[in-house]
Amino acid sequence: MADSHRPTLDFAEAEERHSSGGVRRRPVTIVRAEGSSLFDAEGKRYVDCAAAHGWAALGHGHPAVTEAIRVQAGRLVMHTESASNDVRAHWFVSLAAFLLGDFPANDRGALSRIQPANSGAEAVEAALKFARYQTGRLAFVAFTRGFHGRTFGALSATAPGARRDTFAPLVPEFTHVPYDDLAAVERAVNDRTAGVVVEIIQGEGGVHEGSTAFLQGLDRCCRDRGALLIVDEIQTGFGRTGRRFASAWHGLAPDIVVLGKALGGGIPMGAAVWRDGLGTFESGLHGSTFAGAPLACAASIAMMEVLANGRLADRAARLGDALLAELRSLDAPIVRAVRGRGLMIGIELKRKVGPLLVQLMERGVWALPAGLNVLRLLPPLTIPEDDLAFAVTAIRETLAGA
Repeated sequence: MADSHRPTLDFAEAEERHSSGGVRRRPVTIVRAEGSSLFDAEGKRYVDCAAAHGWAALGHGHPAVTEAIRVQAGRLVMHTESASNDVRAHWFVSLAAFLLGDFPANDRGALSRIQPANSGAEAVEAALKFARYQTGRLAFVAFTRGFHGRTFGALSATAPGARRDTFAPLVPEFTHVPYDDLAAVERAVNDRTAGVVVEIIQGEGGVHEGSTAFLQGLDRCCRDRGALLIVDEIQTGFGRTGRRFASAWHGLAPDIVVLGKALGGGIPMGAAVWRDGLGTFESGLHGSTFAGAPLACAASIAMMEVLANGRLADRAARLGDALLAELRSLDAPIVRAVRGRGLMIGIELKRKVGPLLVQLMERGVWALPAGLNVLRLLPPLTIPEDDLAFAVTAIRETLAGA
């Protein structure tokens, strides 16, 4: 039923008039989504190969998640003192068990100490604070091309560039070294280093994956020098790369894992999870009003159950292998390289990607950039194979004509 008190708006004009301008918007108004389909105000359908920057791992409006949200919304949305609320407690246990499958316990314990957050960036903040608190050290090492969020701490870990350096001075004591360069890491990590922050696959930085030798060497270096290894799985977690977590491809044993995007099943949510042998915060030192709210926990539990029961990580691996092979066979001189794992793929081009994203939209495919010249694909893990084939055809024709 229409709201008689709500004025009829031109969406684009209203956003242009009132937006802060901080985020670039496409000249399309998406009004509805279902599965791997997006629909704009004119009724045009787009195949979603972006999954809303990765959070829609199960697609849009998955019935199990929708029902979990509906039931919990009618029961208890949020209560700041609800630490014993049963759905929240269930979420803690479910997430710890989910992690244990890919991150076995070691001499520092199991990854089972969970600090909920409202986003991946907030989870990075929690990880940085805990690393300083636990080690008593101040410095951090992070990597070129890395991206960890837009809050001051997360931005400080993010690679130097305009979106970071515009807001300098940032949090001090962050050093950035070349990615996939173990010798550089060994020069940078010392007895002042609280932690090293790393993505297994650099999503915003162009879909670059570190080698196993580099990542395992990084793990050893941190352990030898008393620094904590902080792995950012915000974009790569929950089946995206063909494993539940991308760290599993390289046999890593991080001290802290940072989660977000798909974690909440579509409700904003993040988490920093560390090994129980590292201890906990003193009560009152870190928290957030909405973090770990029962509504988000209910959606997250449903997402994890669907992901596990549907073997969606295995499906992502199978579809991703086929998609990578098909894209690498493209006869398009504009393509410099194709890389990725599972359903996280980057097509590096010899020119800027922006105009090609517009052309793909005209053909009914919604994709993402990863830097200035990389076309990024993050389709839902549930995407029907005929939708994926449609997207590949559109990409082939667009790149061939570029």
